[in-house]
Amino acid sequence: MPADDDSTRPGAAPHPQPTILGRPHVTVYTDQGRLGIDLAADAAPCTVNSFLALARAGFFTGIQCHRLTTEGIYVLQCGDPTGTGAGGPGYRFDDENLPVGQQPAYPRGTVAMANGGPGTNGSQFFLVYRDSDIDPNYSVFGTVTTGLDVLEKVAAAGTDDANGPGDGRPKREITISQVR
Repeated sequence: MPADDDSTRPGAAPHPQPTILGRPHVTVYTDQGRLGIDLAADAAPCTVNSFLALARAGFFTGIQCHRLTTEGIYVLQCGDPTGTGAGGPGYRFDDENLPVGQQPAYPRGTVAMANGGPGTNGSQFFLVYRDSDIDPNYSVFGTVTTGLDVLEKVAAAGTDDANGPGDGRPKREITISQVR
């Protein structure tokens, strides 16, 4: 292996993995509690495979959830290693499993990719703690099955309003310690 090969570093592009099908389950361990998530591998195979490859590489370990919205849309956003909303894994992939025609587009418990436009998915994702009618531009790849109370506890503490009323860093900080 060449000395400059950094593909095993957390955050490097994941090695190809076998395609995962069905609804694998992961647990996201945080300092505020555990979140159980069923992943929609059949509907969003690229997204699920990327998420699992990053999780296996330890990419999410120590990452703080950096954005909470409490007005209009109701999501907690995580997965940015820089904590700024601009970081990612160093690669992007296309959208899949967009909730076109659903009302609400993102019901309570939805797990979807955050992005900066079509085809810009990376490592950032959001967890919906209350039905949200966001434009259907974000790939749905899972459902929170346990731990919605954790999200609600974080949301109840509010935001620092850094991005406007009801939008900013969560006042009750939440850090991912592990995804298994």
